[in-house]
Amino acid sequence: MAVVPLLRAAGLSTSTATATAPRPGHGDGSRRVPSCKCRAAGGGGGRPAITVAGDPPTFVSAPGRRIVAVGDLHGDLYQTRAALVMAGLLSSESDGHVWTGGQTVLVQVGDILDRGEDEIAILSLLSSLNMQAKSQGGAVFQVNGNHETMNVEGDFRYVDPGAFDECISFLEYLDECDGNWDDAFLNWVNVSKRWNKEYPKSPNGDWRPWNFVKKQKGIAARTSLFKRGGPLACELARHPVVLSVNDWIFCHGGLHPHHVEYGIERMNREVSVWMKGSSANRDDDLDIPFIATRGYDSVVWSRLYSQDPMEMTRRSWKLSSVVAEQTLKAVGAKGMVVGHTPQTRGVNCKCDGKVWCVDVGMSCGVLYSKPEVLEIVNDRPRVLKKWKDSYDEMEVLDYL
Repeated sequence: MAVVPLLRAAGLSTSTATATAPRPGHGDGSRRVPSCKCRAAGGGGGRPAITVAGDPPTFVSAPGRRIVAVGDLHGDLYQTRAALVMAGLLSSESDGHVWTGGQTVLVQVGDILDRGEDEIAILSLLSSLNMQAKSQGGAVFQVNGNHETMNVEGDFRYVDPGAFDECISFLEYLDECDGNWDDAFLNWVNVSKRWNKEYPKSPNGDWRPWNFVKKQKGIAARTSLFKRGGPLACELARHPVVLSVNDWIFCHGGLHPHHVEYGIERMNREVSVWMKGSSANRDDDLDIPFIATRGYDSVVWSRLYSQDPMEMTRRSWKLSSVVAEQTLKAVGAKGMVVGHTPQTRGVNCKCDGKVWCVDVGMSCGVLYSKPEVLEIVNDRPRVLKKWKDSYDEMEVLDYL
């Protein structure tokens, strides 16, 4: 699909269609040898500064830090804010986006995209909070999930109509910022509410198949942002598919022994390079890092650890625990945190306590459950929540 002609037909500025994000550099080597190091400012409190190795970030040393993990957000800014406020990481003022977590390390385990209408605002929020956290000796990390890789591939099956509208509005705002990507992206979470009032998002009826012009305008805007080498694809390329923080592994679906053997940093680098690549080879499946992004046992798609034990055979249940133990031993970690599969009974641990599942389906596009997060202090995990909700397993199957 030719993006520029579609944008012209849709009435969008072609200058914004070709805007590109600053591209992060490439790491070298797939072994656990730091390819780059950076220190978070303001260690303070007698604690050493946070050290990050890999590009994108792969191995993080955060001595003495509190770690908070939050699951799938799926385009719901309201629920995202609620989760972060509950965890003590975000100011409670409705118009404020101020980091209050001090030296805490926040890890979001993927699937920010699809099913909701505030995806870019959430990406903007997390990027802004990371800058603030670093100044206080903390940090914010994101891990890419299957819905991030799907959108870079151009798979828009699960995109909310309002999210297409957000892409159109963001490109118009970028044009208003004279194409300054950093200013537009970091400030979007602060202005998106105003833009939504001035340019209301489309009700679902406006996205019926026969509204061709409206639909093509949204698809063109989204494609220009998320295509390989596009500005939002390059933003996603800054983040890994597997992240190690101290003695804990964070990923979207699940890490397996063959992933470790292939090389964690190698997978992260290959996915990042693929996302930043030219769109000329966009349809070439050979360019897609299969082991990380494709197949039932890939890092972003695996459900081996997150399935409900009641739906598994005894053999499968035992196998998942054995595989988790082998994986953690191979990578030298104490535990793993995953998302991907909505948990009907909230955040919980599986595989004999080795794996924590943190996707509670909090987005209004999934289960609209009450937010829950996982807190890890001195290697001791506990669930933070305010309410208890339970859902029938059949209700969850619609979103798997």
